[in-house]
Amino acid sequence: MHDPGGEEVVVNILVVDDENTLRRTIRTTLESRGHAVAEAATGAQAAERVRQARPDLVLLDLKLGRESGLDVLTELHRAAPGLGVVVITAHASIDTAVEAMRRGALDYLPKPFTPNQLADLLARWGGGAGADRDADAAVLASADQGMRLALDTVFAVAASEATVLLRGESGTGKGVLAKAVHARSRRAAGPFVTVHCPSLSAELLESDLFGHTRGAFTGAVRDTAGKVAAAAGGTLFLDEVGDLPLPLQPKLLRLVQDRTYERVGEATVKTADVRLVAATNRDLEAEVAAGRFREDLLYRLNVIEVTVPPLRDRKADLLPLADHLLALFAGSAYKPVAGFTPAAREALARHRWPGNVRELRNAVERAVLLSKGAEIDVTDLPPAVSAPPPAAAKVAVGEGVPIDAVEVEHIRRVLATSPTLEDAARTLGIDPSTLYRKRKKYGL
Repeated sequence: MHDPGGEEVVVNILVVDDENTLRRTIRTTLESRGHAVAEAATGAQAAERVRQARPDLVLLDLKLGRESGLDVLTELHRAAPGLGVVVITAHASIDTAVEAMRRGALDYLPKPFTPNQLADLLARWGGGAGADRDADAAVLASADQGMRLALDTVFAVAASEATVLLRGESGTGKGVLAKAVHARSRRAAGPFVTVHCPSLSAELLESDLFGHTRGAFTGAVRDTAGKVAAAAGGTLFLDEVGDLPLPLQPKLLRLVQDRTYERVGEATVKTADVRLVAATNRDLEAEVAAGRFREDLLYRLNVIEVTVPPLRDRKADLLPLADHLLALFAGSAYKPVAGFTPAAREALARHRWPGNVRELRNAVERAVLLSKGAEIDVTDLPPAVSAPPPAAAKVAVGEGVPIDAVEVEHIRRVLATSPTLEDAARTLGIDPSTLYRKRKKYGL
């Protein structure tokens, strides 16, 4: 597949079909076009491959022996929310197509299909991988002082084996920085494996992380290696580690401290050949004080601390990043959208972006798809972005108002005139973690 600029976009594809011949035919066709392809014959195999190395796109047969592809589709989305899945089947009907789309499938491809039909499908849905890489590159190209400090720290320690803790709000790009650490490390040729800590119960997360033996618990019908083993020779990324269940934290501490672990149901001690990078949007010191996070685990994770600033503090980056994303999505959608109107740019600059870079990306992509003119207008933006700001209450010292109202207004004004969160904290005479808690408390 080629992008609008003419360069080849490699897509990581998982083909799930119980017919060995058809799987190999599809794989050969896709690999001849330069894509990376893996196979699975059953729903369990597919879910395992998705959990261990999330593909860009899954081609899923609707009928897998006695399994229903629709049920497998649900399981794949449970394993990786937001995963792109296209259903392929010889049992095509309007009913099954609608049901597949209702359950989250991107598209529906009846078989037999030709190589050209497969290429057209990838042209519609496979370009997300290249778009993700280009968007990631834009996040790393920052003119903001706080973001540059974070990037400089990441690049300086990437070649070491030191554990890195990335702090920041959801959507700021912590996952992008984690990949940057991996890409610039001596382990770059190895796997980059992500563990989503809030996604599962303590028991299932332990199995997902460390693996289990057959019969270790109800439903454990085969041995499973786990993501620590899958990341051997590479990097294990613990996403939102602050949400890790408390009973599992001693076992993670052992992994971080000694690089050893045991599979569920097995007493054999295994050694982990992984580099650890963790990320959190929580105030871990507050979590420690509340008894929800182990202090010794925090110290072990917090060897190299990197704070990723929120987008609202990266004023120099906001509009250039929006322009880059617009060009990216306009190109992938083949729409002649050249830029933003002045009103749209004003709305983008005014919005607080609580969802950060992720929210900006979604807003720009939506605007490109909905736009009808040569420029994105304010009416093309999501309502949360285009709405005028609420009038701020005027609070003055000495008025008959609670002291909290005075503090809120003072913090709001200092934040509005400070280039970074650290500068604002310095002006207020408090540390950044205290300011972070106050911002969350007051909804600033």
